[in-house]
Amino acid sequence: MSARPVITGIGLFTPVGRAVDTVWDAVCAGKSGIRQVPADHRLAPAIEYAGFAPAVDASEVLPPAEGRLVDRFVLMALAAAADAMADAGLTVGTDVDPDRVAVVVSSGAGGLDIFEEQSHAYAARGRTAVSPYMLPGFLGNMAAARIAIQYGAHGFSSAMSTACSAGAHAIVEAFRLIAHGDADMVICGASEAPLNPTGSLSFRHGGALATRWSDPTAASRPFDVRRNGFVLAEGAGILVVERASDVDARGAAGYADLLGWGVTTDAYRPTTPLPDGACAAKAMAAALRRADLPPGEVDYVNAHGTSTKLGDVAEVKALRTVFGTVSPAVSSTKSVTGHLLGGSGAVEAAITALAVSRGVLPPTYNLDEVDPECEADHVRKQPRTGRVRNAISNSFAFGGHNVSLLMGEASTRRHRTAVTDG
Repeated sequence: MSARPVITGIGLFTPVGRAVDTVWDAVCAGKSGIRQVPADHRLAPAIEYAGFAPAVDASEVLPPAEGRLVDRFVLMALAAAADAMADAGLTVGTDVDPDRVAVVVSSGAGGLDIFEEQSHAYAARGRTAVSPYMLPGFLGNMAAARIAIQYGAHGFSSAMSTACSAGAHAIVEAFRLIAHGDADMVICGASEAPLNPTGSLSFRHGGALATRWSDPTAASRPFDVRRNGFVLAEGAGILVVERASDVDARGAAGYADLLGWGVTTDAYRPTTPLPDGACAAKAMAAALRRADLPPGEVDYVNAHGTSTKLGDVAEVKALRTVFGTVSPAVSSTKSVTGHLLGGSGAVEAAITALAVSRGVLPPTYNLDEVDPECEADHVRKQPRTGRVRNAISNSFAFGGHNVSLLMGEASTRRHRTAVTDG
């Protein structure tokens, strides 16, 4: 038990807030972070609504000389990492050997804004207008690199780029690094800043985005019969993962253990899931096998639940394949956060860990009438309370990348029942 990877720190940067308690209260109370895009915003008229995360300036997270042309996805990751490290109560070099600290922080798209800005500069003024700071500003690995630099982490470092599964993939890698003894601590997660005119238009022209809602907060409605697409959002989620025995040794507390994981690939089409959800089901089943748990011991699934016609149905079919007619409780917190693309898996893993540690299941809001093809034990409108023994967080992505993370109650002697506990 004590060798299990356990989550000890959480840092969030989301459309519903930054502080962990603020985010948790919002997803439980239905305080949506989805807003109408202002008419004078650079995204208008590309998209109608979006989930905007709080502002963050380079001076908040980087030394003055380091802030030139650093993309927003990097800045949000650094801000979330600072909160996660403070939450875990760890100092690299004092509490843990820098050579044993790994960083796995992903992004689905990297620095779209900087790439677009520099492309416009080149088109308008020629080759001399392109900045030498462009590459370290927009590359998808730069959130991981900057976090490693910030904390002097000399161990394994990587960045997955698997679209909307990128954050969950990073947590799988953290699980493996701790479980195999290749690191003593991993800073992991993902950050995404996709609120970019060109990228947003691509989603809109592909028919992926929700449209024609007079109330922006009603636009993201996973599993609802009237859903017509997802709401694009930005943000970051960073977790600190350690070995439970090390957490006990320093008298700290854990949120939830990482018990198992499953990764599969649809190998079907670039932008649509397998209609029967077969490989998504295999990912959940693999997570259960690794944890040696029967399906009946899973109390909650934080669904990928993007609010798309095909994706929501395929996920529910996958749930039925794994759990049969006795479904665990299911909800999608994208109903209030929107879809953070690569950042979603990390933010939702954090929310799942909080559900386990606090014994509360956040609901799916805007689920007024369940699509008959999406029938399950949906947590609707109001949170549910009670013990959460084990929970799954699902992430599915363009390209057919499926990731399921299985979490259980923390095996540490002390448990994080509240952010301020201990």
